[in-house]
Amino acid sequence: MSNRNGPRGARRGGGVARGVAGARGDRSGPGDRSGPGDGAGPGPVQSVDRAVAILEILAREGEAGVTEVARELGVHKSTASRLLAALDRRELVTQDAARGRFRLGVGLVRLAGAASRGLDLVQESRPVCRALAREVGETVNLAILSGRDALYLDQAAGPAALSPHNWAGQRIPLHATSDGKVLLAYLPPAQIIELLAPPLREFTDHTITTPAEFRQILPEVRRRGYAAAVDELEDGLTAVAAPVRDAEGRVIASISASGPSFRIPAGRIPELAEPVRRAADAVSRRLGWADPQSEG
Repeated sequence: MSNRNGPRGARRGGGVARGVAGARGDRSGPGDRSGPGDGAGPGPVQSVDRAVAILEILAREGEAGVTEVARELGVHKSTASRLLAALDRRELVTQDAARGRFRLGVGLVRLAGAASRGLDLVQESRPVCRALAREVGETVNLAILSGRDALYLDQAAGPAALSPHNWAGQRIPLHATSDGKVLLAYLPPAQIIELLAPPLREFTDHTITTPAEFRQILPEVRRRGYAAAVDELEDGLTAVAAPVRDAEGRVIASISASGPSFRIPAGRIPELAEPVRRAADAVSRRLGWADPQSEG
């Protein structure tokens, strides 16, 4: 059996790219004039390039009208207007109703905040994950909730892992992974119901695909402080995950150790869960969390 470490079956391509490509009205028409800032040829890629250029213009100038944006891009006003409308729908720009001029919107603040939190999380967790990988000998991953997926931010390979694929940046379905179970277990009930709404893809004969089963599993995850997935995403792959908390005690991520099922039989899962839990708690403390059980 080959040494298959890390979550397989990931859907490639992020939701952000799909969202940008799917924004209506941001495609340039055949009558556009080419200019120095046009970048690639006509089509969605050129529209993305122009949209980013608009954000750079507004960052530099503070605000600008449609005419100014069109002149800087070297396009018709109608094209600039469509691009600005698409950015406005995403709240990446906002328009002053009285003056008709645009400036950067609150959507950029949210994106910047998410990027900052993600960088902090990766930075604080990386030495802990590397130490955990050396301790248990398996592949260690860091994941966060992203829609109905677990988004993998970082990975560390243990000495027993033979050339594991780097899954950082990949999205894995929540219902088929140990990380997903952890990320689901601490959400409000209404959100859990929404994220587990059928249909749930069956990856193997062991994949859990019914919400009723999760109603039994998730309380047990909270009680034990860890989740396991055995042959649920891929036959022959077992993983154990534990929650990472922020300074307020909210679960914001999960850390998992995964490897071939022949190396992680059922009897080893509780044994493996202990160092995984300790590592997740260590990252949580680095993020400012204080375990109430350790106080007093």
